[in-house]
Amino acid sequence: MLQVDMSASKRESFGKGAMRRLRVSGSTPAVLYGNNKEVYSLQLETAPFLKTLFKISRKNAVVSLSINGETHHVLVKEIQTDPVHDTLIHADFYEIDMAETRRFTVPVQLTGKAKGLEFGGELVIHKAAIELDGTPLAIPDVIKADISGLGIGQSLLFSDLDLPAEVTMVGDSSRLCAEVITPAV
Repeated sequence: MLQVDMSASKRESFGKGAMRRLRVSGSTPAVLYGNNKEVYSLQLETAPFLKTLFKISRKNAVVSLSINGETHHVLVKEIQTDPVHDTLIHADFYEIDMAETRRFTVPVQLTGKAKGLEFGGELVIHKAAIELDGTPLAIPDVIKADISGLGIGQSLLFSDLDLPAEVTMVGDSSRLCAEVITPAV
């Protein structure tokens, strides 16, 4: 799983006017909650925060959030943006326990070219992601599956995927991931 570092500071000002002044000064208000700990009101510098968001966009990522020298392992729970100006309004972080298992959705990346495609077959991808249970650092960024051996009428099941030993699949392992079919006339 992807890990990134960010820093934030505690926020002392509250209210609509104070948040506007905070955004104008180049910071983004945020909140940190979860893991049965106290809720922190935070502020982050907007420019580095945006760069980090682009880096972890649509990926499972654990953020090591440093708040006044204290490190918290968090997930980005929600990002609020202004629909007109496309600027950041607010961010929510959820603190997690790194030793506790959690459920994550991991993309399945199909590699190779199925041999059935050379004979006129059509590749149908039924589901391009898999749900895995495990500790955050044991979850892979992507699950790769080689489909070069698939002929017409053959399929790839979720049970055929190579998973790390520390994670378990959630759901039915006999579900179809991809198959090569005879094209309809």
